[in-house]
Formats: sequence, C-alpha cells, structure tokens
Amino acid sequence: MTNGWIDIKNTDMMLIMGGNPAENHPCGFKWAVEAKRNRDAKIIVVDPRFTRTATQADLFLQIRAGADIAFLGGVINYALQNDRIAKEYLVNYTNAAFVIKEGFKLPEDGLYSGFDPATNSYNKSTWNYEEGGSLTGKVTAGAAETAHVAPAAAVAAHAAPGVPPPPPALPPNVAYDLDLQHPRCVYQLLKQQYSRYTPEMVERITGIPKDDFIKAADLYTSIRKDGNMKKVGTIIYAVGWTQHSFGTQIIRTAAMLQLLMGNIGRAGGGVNALRGHSNIQGATDMAGIFDILPGYLKMPNPNDKDLKTYLDRVTPKTAKPSEWESFNYWSNTPKFMVSFLKAMYGDAASKDNDFAFHYLPKIERRHSWTEIWDEMYRGSIKGFFAFGMNGVMIGPDTQKNIDALKKADFLVVCEIYPDETSGFWQAPGITGEELKNINTTVYRLPGAGFAEKDGTFVNSARWLQWKSAALPPPGDCRLDQDILAQIFLKIRELYKKEGGKFPDPILQASWSYVLPAHPSLSEIAKEINGKALAEINDEKTGVTLKAGQQLPTFGMLHDDGTTMCGNWLYCGSWTEAGPMMQRRGTDDPSGQGIYPNWAWSWPANRRVLYNRASCDLAGKPWDPDRKQVWWNEAAQKWVGNDVPDFKADSKPDEHMGPFIMLPEGVGRLFVPLSGLADGPFPEHYEPIESPIANPLHPNQSNNPIAKKFKTPLDKYGTTQEGYNLVCTTYRLTEHYHYWTKNNPMNVELVPEPFVEIPAELADQMGIRGGEKVKVTSIRSNYIAKAMVTKRIKPMMVDGKKTYQIGIPIHWGFLGIAEGEGKTAKTPVNLLTPTVTDPNAYTPEFKGFLVKLEKV
Repeated sequence: MTNGWIDIKNTDMMLIMGGNPAENHPCGFKWAVEAKRNRDAKIIVVDPRFTRTATQADLFLQIRAGADIAFLGGVINYALQNDRIAKEYLVNYTNAAFVIKEGFKLPEDGLYSGFDPATNSYNKSTWNYEEGGSLTGKVTAGAAETAHVAPAAAVAAHAAPGVPPPPPALPPNVAYDLDLQHPRCVYQLLKQQYSRYTPEMVERITGIPKDDFIKAADLYTSIRKDGNMKKVGTIIYAVGWTQHSFGTQIIRTAAMLQLLMGNIGRAGGGVNALRGHSNIQGATDMAGIFDILPGYLKMPNPNDKDLKTYLDRVTPKTAKPSEWESFNYWSNTPKFMVSFLKAMYGDAASKDNDFAFHYLPKIERRHSWTEIWDEMYRGSIKGFFAFGMNGVMIGPDTQKNIDALKKADFLVVCEIYPDETSGFWQAPGITGEELKNINTTVYRLPGAGFAEKDGTFVNSARWLQWKSAALPPPGDCRLDQDILAQIFLKIRELYKKEGGKFPDPILQASWSYVLPAHPSLSEIAKEINGKALAEINDEKTGVTLKAGQQLPTFGMLHDDGTTMCGNWLYCGSWTEAGPMMQRRGTDDPSGQGIYPNWAWSWPANRRVLYNRASCDLAGKPWDPDRKQVWWNEAAQKWVGNDVPDFKADSKPDEHMGPFIMLPEGVGRLFVPLSGLADGPFPEHYEPIESPIANPLHPNQSNNPIAKKFKTPLDKYGTTQEGYNLVCTTYRLTEHYHYWTKNNPMNVELVPEPFVEIPAELADQMGIRGGEKVKVTSIRSNYIAKAMVTKRIKPMMVDGKKTYQIGIPIHWGFLGIAEGEGKTAKTPVNLLTPTVTDPNAYTPEFKGFLVKLEKV
C-alpha cells in the first residue's frame, strides 16, 4: 500500500477492482465503510461477480475477467478528454513533459518498437528519454525533428573496436516541454495510446455497457471537475489484478490514472494493495522472491565480477531536467549493500575482500515459483523445502506439481497439519502400483503455529507489529527458526568436516546468537535493524553512535564497513530506545488515523509514501483540512503530521521531485528502458485462454512475452475445442486458503466445494442448485455442487454472449473428511494454466477457459 488501511477513511472516492475486501479483508473494509458514512465517499466496484463488497457500492459494474486494462485505459481516456486531470501536479510531479526518443512506436498492432519475434523479447533502446533540456515554447513542426541528437550513435562512435557498446542509459539532462505540446512528450504519447480506448471499445472488450462505463468514469473523475484539487480518490486491489499474464501492467494502469489525477502521496489517495495473508508484505520485504535481496536490492548476476561492477550496474544515475532536482534515493545503494553484506558475513566481510560480495549467489536465469516446479518436473531439481507453503494446492496446474514431486529425490515439509504437498502421493487417481514407483523421500517436520511463536507481522500498510507467543508449541513441535538454525548448523558442521566446492559462504556466515541452535527473533530483529560497528557521526543531526549501538535510521548507513543492517528499509524499527514495532500508542493528533506511536511503518515510520506530493509547488497542502506535511518557512524544513517522505531541507523553489526513489524524481507515466518487460505503457492483452480475439489487434491477442511452459502437461485451451466459459477463482470469508479445512468450525460453516453458475446458463443446461457438475479445462476437471446464482450475469463481449463461472479455491484431498464421499477431493488448481506475467512471474489464475456439464 502506498497509504494504509486506516487512511482509507480519509478518501472521497474509492475504485475497488481485483479484490473483494468486504469478504477477504473484512476488518480492513470497515475503513471504507467509515469513509462512506462520515465523508459521503463514493464506492465504485468492478468485479466479475456481485460480491458483498458490491453491496456497499454506489455503482457496481460486472467485468469480464482479464479485461481490467481496457477498463482503466478507458477511464484514463475519459479523464484526458474531459480535462479531469491535476494539471500542476501532472506537469511538475510526473514525467508527462519529458520527451521520448525518436523511433519509439506505440503498439497499434500489439507490439511496441524493438520486438524480436525470434526471442519473444524487446530491444528497449527506443524506450528512453530524449537528451537536450528545455523545449518549452520552442515546439514547432520542425523543432520536434531537429531537437533529436542520437546518443546511441555517439556512444558507438567512441566505442573501442570489437567492444560492444554499454547498455542504454537514461540521459542526465532530459528534454522536456512544460507546455505538453511536443508530439513525442509523454503526455501526447499517452493521449495517443489511450485514444483507442473509447467507451465503445471498452464495451466490446469488458462486456460493460457503454453507458454504464461512462457513469463509472464520470463518477471517479468527478473529484477533478473544474480543476478541484481538494478531493482525493483511492484505488484498492488484490490478487484479482496480479494473477494475470499482464498483472503488473494492470497495477501500472491504476498508478498512471492516480498520477494523472494527482492522487498519489495524499491522505485518502494512493494505490493500495490488499495483502492476502498477515505477513506477505514482510516476506516480500525480506526477499521471499528469487530476484531480490532484503530491502529490494537487486540480486547479483554472473556478469557482476566484483562489488563495483554490481554497484555500477544497479545504482541509478540521476536523469532529469537540468533545472530540477532529484533526491534519487536509490543512489544510496552502496550504503545499503555494504551494510547488508556486513550483516550477512560479519568480520569475514572487509574492504580487502570486497565485503565478501563473491559469497552471494549470482542468478543466471529466472527461478520463479512456476519455473522451480517446471524444473522439478523436468528432473533438474532433485529436492524441495516447503515451509508454510502448500505448493500442490497453490498450483498452477496441480497435476504437474504432483508429477514433479514424484520425480524428486526428497521433499522436506514444515507444517502444523498434513497437507497436499507432504501427502502428494495420496492424490486421487494414484494407484497402488504407481505408488510403488514413487521413490521420493518425504520428511515431515512439525512446526509451530502462528500463536505459538513471537515475532513481527508486516501488514499491507507496511506496519511492523510485534506479537508475543500465546502458548508454547505442543509435543515435539519446534519453532521455525529453531528448525532452520539446526539444519544450518548441521550443514555447516558437514562442510567443516568434509569440505566442499565452495564452503566459504556457509562457514563465514555471521551467526552470533546467544543460543546458536535457538536464535531468538528479537536478536534477529535487532540484526535486521542494524548497528554501528565503529564510532560514527551524523553531521546534519549531530548524532554520534558508538560501536555496538543500534542505528536510529537508514540515513546513518555507510558504505565503508562501519555499519551493518539486514534490511535498510527496516532500519529504525529496533533502536537504542527499544523495539519500535512493540509500541502501542493510541494518540492521533491529526485525526487522520496516522497513529505515529503505534508500531512502526517502513520507511522511517512514514504512513503515506511520497507525501511531498500532497502539497503544491510552494509547499502548501492541496487540502488544508487533510494536512500531512508542509514546508515550514521559519524552520526552513519540511514538517507535518506524518514523517516527510522527502529531503527535509529541500526548499520548494529547488523543484525537487516528490518521487524520491526514482532517478527522475517524478512519477512515471512512461516507464523507460528496462523498467518493464512488456511495454512502457500498459496495453490490453487477452488472457492466454480467451473467448475472443483482441479487438484492438486481433493478430496479437496475448501479451507477446508472457511465459508459456512447454512440457506435455502444459496445454492451453481454445473456444474451438469447446472451452467456451470464462472461469475465475476466489476465496471465501469462512476459509483461510488451504489451512482451515483442518478446523472443525470452519468446515462446519462451509463443508464442501461449489461452483457459482449464472442462473441463465444453468437454465439452458438444465442444472439445478445442489446438483453435481463437472468443470473441465484442457488440463483436468473439477467436480462440485452447482450454486446457481444471479450474482453473475451473461455479458455481451465483442458481440458474443459470454458466460463466466467462479470457483472457491479452498478444498483439496486432505483435511477434515466432513461428510466423507460428498466431495471429489480435487483441487481447483488442477484447472489453471501454467503461464506467467513477464514482470512479476505470477501465474494466470484469474481468467481461463473451461466447459461445464452435469455429472
């Protein structure tokens, strides 16, 4: 979340898509209800189903699953056509005025400039800014052409013979036109890109009638009617957006809309992701993803021969109009990285050995979730550790995951219940004869439940909140960190005894806990926060720390080895004053729900990111009634109810951009170079399995660089093969993913699976509620009872009557056998395709093709 749960109460307008917070985040949804009750805020819900969230909406629109970019692109077009934009914010706080290089092509045919069909990838050299400074007031028919100087040609001319030119970089002095008239400025390209997303086109793609779409676009953009900047709108989403082959770009479209309307950085605004579990945010922050290190530092690759090469590659150089300033906070990457290496390897990391940079793994290819299972299926991964992760149920293509585990040498599962992953060999359909040929050794480790351990949860709002253990683990169960520590120490012991190809990273890893086999999470939390390793001074604040003292802020990190920090974003969470995440202060002086003394929010206890954008150029809040931060002329610094997300002493007339983590200092409507794999602007692509060809460009229906897997089990269905229904998956309030089917109370509430079927479709097929139906994709089938409902209606999609069905995800083949024999014990992800988004590598669970029949 750019903002936070409580901040939703400050909004005037909510667009809820790709999520169903009333059912899946019921405690958090109370803030949306409060905004509606106390501020007369309006709620627009766009969803394939009429949900409990939709019951609270001022306007509900049913959308075809996977058509979100078309809808949002249409709202962008409506805002541009009707001047419902924040002009001053747009010109000064985004890259709308920046001029793009000559040769860049928009995807009228479905492809941006630079596409290589041989590799299914893009050469992104034209996805870059022009060099050249201000073109404001200079744009004529000829100026647009003569302003271009080709940096690539200049670089090539000076390159040594036989040496490939360096990868394209952002120009330090960006060409820009504050009048927004240059034909290649981002604003003009944006208008051109979304001019195709007319209400008529939105209707064809989404199935939303044109008049209903216009009502929604008019309502959401009404907060900017007549140039009003006081009101603010928020966009709220969940995995209904992320789980598509273009999921990252859906979220990008939402961010672009919010930038156009000046809603980022403001109380009641932002783009707010609803995390589906209590600690998913924390898992991401701490590098639960293959391509990052803690704090979103980039992973090294094999070309990073030393630390300098790595830092030169990943540390962004400022790229902006020369008259503007950019904080470019990622320029501090060397401080973050060296401090991380000191946390990892302690005294073994020194300046003399490059701070042990060569101990880190260098990733040579993608190792995403779906690719790990694919490699196991192909036989190249022989062992698997699953801690709190039910991979068989998660999918996609559950059968492929089961078959992959059959080929593994060993499987280690740490859980509190037997699950489908640890019991994959119990899956329906595996015969006794087949069982004899499964040689996978399964180790079940009894872990501890959430109530049996302390530590922090990091919620959607980025709050680190400490919790205490309610009771000890029962019997032989052990704390997760104890299990991991003891495995690590045994492995280290073997390396000491037997040696190995490269034992140094294991032998030299810092492990200075009081009880090495039982490290306390408080010790680890302090290590993640970081400490001084020598006496250090902060000249600006006058703070001096002695060696061993906890760091108060990441602003005191150094790149010379005198500080250590496991995650720079969490620096400040456990200081010399104690554990900030354990605070429980309920004072809220501003009345905005900031609660600055409750827990601790990264970064630096800021509750709203980019909050400098809540003020105009002079540093005065757009809305004085919802003041967050402001420029204090007497004190010559930024102050406020929230912690300013900005350089504290940067005067407004310096024109420093509020988006401090970007080298430009401004929000990106256009993402240059390698920021995204599939395009600098979002473009509507159809799901890999779709009932229609893409009306925008039928010859390029799908995302051209979405990853489709190619084993015999990786099949993709078409309407020509009879797969004529759109299927989506979702969660229920009464169940928590795949866990609560082990809890009698939850099982009693909803004891068996069902399929939601539109009443009109059920009538056509002679299906009545409670009868068993079989849902079949090209990969497998799923049997459950029919829930005939009016919550999903037929839609006209590109002139074709289209039906959608929905299936909850919670049931599998293990758990409480409530009403034994009533369920087919088939996981719903048997149906889903192995295809992933090219940016976040998330599978496409939320829109695929099936057919339906009575059992």
